[in-house]
Amino acid sequence: MRTKSVEQAIKDTDEPETRLRKDLGAADLVVFGIGVLIGAGIFVLTGTVAASNSGPALALSFLIAAVACALAGLCYAEFASTVPVAGSAYTFSYASFGELVAWIIGWDLALEFTIGASALSVSFSGYLQELLAGTPVEVPAQIGSASGGFIDLPAVVIALVVMVLLIRGTKLSSRFNQVIVAIKLAVVATVIVVGITLVDPGNWVPFIPESQPTPDTEGGFLQLPLITSLLGIEPAVFGVAGMVAGAAVVFFAFIGFDVVATTAEEAKNPQRDVPIGILGSLAVVTVLYAAVSLIVTGVQDYRDIDPSDAAPLATAFNAAGVSWMGDLISVGACVGLVAVAMILMMGQSRVAFAMARDGLLPRGLAKVHPTYGTPYRITLITGVVVAAIAGFVDLQTLASLVNIGTLFAFILVSIGVAILRRTRPDLPRSFRTPAVWVVAVLATLMCLYLMLNLSGETWLRFGIWMAIGFVVYALYGRKHSRLAEREREEAAAGRSAGSAGSAGSAGEQ
Repeated sequence: MRTKSVEQAIKDTDEPETRLRKDLGAADLVVFGIGVLIGAGIFVLTGTVAASNSGPALALSFLIAAVACALAGLCYAEFASTVPVAGSAYTFSYASFGELVAWIIGWDLALEFTIGASALSVSFSGYLQELLAGTPVEVPAQIGSASGGFIDLPAVVIALVVMVLLIRGTKLSSRFNQVIVAIKLAVVATVIVVGITLVDPGNWVPFIPESQPTPDTEGGFLQLPLITSLLGIEPAVFGVAGMVAGAAVVFFAFIGFDVVATTAEEAKNPQRDVPIGILGSLAVVTVLYAAVSLIVTGVQDYRDIDPSDAAPLATAFNAAGVSWMGDLISVGACVGLVAVAMILMMGQSRVAFAMARDGLLPRGLAKVHPTYGTPYRITLITGVVVAAIAGFVDLQTLASLVNIGTLFAFILVSIGVAILRRTRPDLPRSFRTPAVWVVAVLATLMCLYLMLNLSGETWLRFGIWMAIGFVVYALYGRKHSRLAEREREEAAAGRSAGSAGSAGSAGEQ
């Protein structure tokens, strides 16, 4: 339960071998946030949730999910402005809960970011192959899929390219991300502008469809949401309850904004820039998500949407006779996934960098590049691991682990910011979460509810991963922690002083 003081955490950032270069401004961080939040989800989840849960009220589902994220975002913003150190929730937990909880959340974030970056690399490969199908550069099946062939080569290549960009420098990565975000925003803007001309307001009536009986739920504990197994609460279909259940699904379109907090140490003015980056990116994407939701349910009646359609937005435009929009949406999704994979990989490298600097992982991993000022060793390892997973593993069964890991981090940060207010009221806080206890409690409850909506199988896998983390900490991190070393040095100094005092007393006698 030993905690690392905020002062010590900030002091450690000035060590020459592990000092990160401060290259990022508020605009860079807002673009990073938008880059990671606008992915394939905006083009896929919209149709799935409209058809299965919310109907035209899908826009309200996105707003509910945005409120949950904003509550957690306010807590992240205060923490990041108070403790402007790489590591995000890991670093914040170290200062408020102690070393063991910090290790747990760091281990949890490693799962979230690594698996997430791998999954997005595979998704990029799928969209790319769809665009290249039937052309002279079509990707052969043998190297286009881990399940249907030998290796998913495009996924491996894009993971390694992203790795090189991250090693070359955060500013270069930011410029690359800005170009991609510009393309994504142009695609989304086109969807909205063209979609407005095709909207039939009659498709929005009723805006909140009447609640309907829930279809029979099949499966055992592993397949059912945990809340169903524990309390017997069945998922709702339409109505207000369905709209809230839809929010639990579309919440995952917002996952990733916490990556902005991992870059706090590389921000020029973290006390001002990080809160702007977190809350600004959330505000922009919430407006875009709500607008696209209204478009997809306005262009096509929600009752005609296939909930299993992987590209419902493109299907809606095809049904309206605007088939060229389908190709444009595929390009936007393909390009967008590159940025999301890059930012998640950057988040993982920064969390592992902070853990290595604290001694919970081998300290050599925290060494920064003499020219680029980036943690190149851990970034190299992260890139290779992501490429290997993306190239050889089918990630369908692992994707939900990203969600539970993120929600767990949100809960700890929300609780931690309130604890730090009580234990360290003296710390300078350039950004203060308003009504911190109310916000922290609401964020915790909303995130916990969303976690309970995940399947028992996801909880089981998450528990196994956490158990492995405990073993690693017990065998390595507990003994090699820099805080543990300081405790041993202080204890040795105390014993030496005691021995000297005893010898002096004996001499006098």
